[in-house]
Amino acid sequence: MPEPSTTAVRSAPSGVIHDIGYQRYEGPRLGRRHVFGALYLHGLRTAFGFGRSVKAKIFPWLVVGIVTLVAVALAAIRSQIGEPVATYAQFADSMSWLVIFFVAVAAPELVSRDLRSGVLPLYFSRPLPRGDYALAKLLALVTALWLLLSGPQLLMFLGAALTTKQGMRGVWNELLDLLPGLLYAGLWAVVFASVGLLVASLTGKRAFAAGGVVAVFLMTTPIVGVLSILPSRAANELAGLASPSTLVQGVGIWSLGDLLVEGDPGEMMIGGFGPVYALAAVLLVAGATALLLARYRKVASS
Repeated sequence: MPEPSTTAVRSAPSGVIHDIGYQRYEGPRLGRRHVFGALYLHGLRTAFGFGRSVKAKIFPWLVVGIVTLVAVALAAIRSQIGEPVATYAQFADSMSWLVIFFVAVAAPELVSRDLRSGVLPLYFSRPLPRGDYALAKLLALVTALWLLLSGPQLLMFLGAALTTKQGMRGVWNELLDLLPGLLYAGLWAVVFASVGLLVASLTGKRAFAAGGVVAVFLMTTPIVGVLSILPSRAANELAGLASPSTLVQGVGIWSLGDLLVEGDPGEMMIGGFGPVYALAAVLLVAGATALLLARYRKVASS
């Protein structure tokens, strides 16, 4: 077979430049506030599995379904017997164990995936300070937890308002009972989100992050049990400080009183240490948030 001539080889084109239509962006350039808002909304969607696979939606919506069914059941029972089975604050307390597992799944989705995939330099290449990234994720998780606890409370309120026999006065009284329950749900959300997100931010492996979150919340509970059986009354009343869950309950007992402990003789006792519990909760949230911000300053500089 004859070889192609040298002239033919040299005359063949070596390449072609194609115009694929790239143009300079001339639209509005959104700043830090819009980046923060977009990151917050994305985090809130991620917590409930929106925009993810069906598998990612199973557990969050299973938890949502359980707390909703419990709220509907309580509302139905109340409509039959005419008396509330539990107050709104007590409902939030009883659902706290589900909140722990929700945080254990949602927090790694919010931060561990970004650490593992190495996309943080892309985030920080935009007008987004390192602290804004952490705060947007934290605010998203706080909102998700508050919705998880307050949404069912609103269903309970609607059931009570529609079946009350006292007219608008009954609805108003029910609203006055609901508002402290919503605030108490906010306390659960802030404490659990700040601690859970800090733990999850320490590793890029979601399984390890989830296990760490569960360990922090559940393995501190036995410490409370040990302190509560000591012969010292002060130690018994301060025992709740050893665990985030009982810390929140202690603040609730101090601030809500009968709305939380009425009809529950097994409720822990805090004596006159209510302000101590409140201060400890503030310090815990502030400390966890400060450590979270420090964590992302370190990640950004590495």
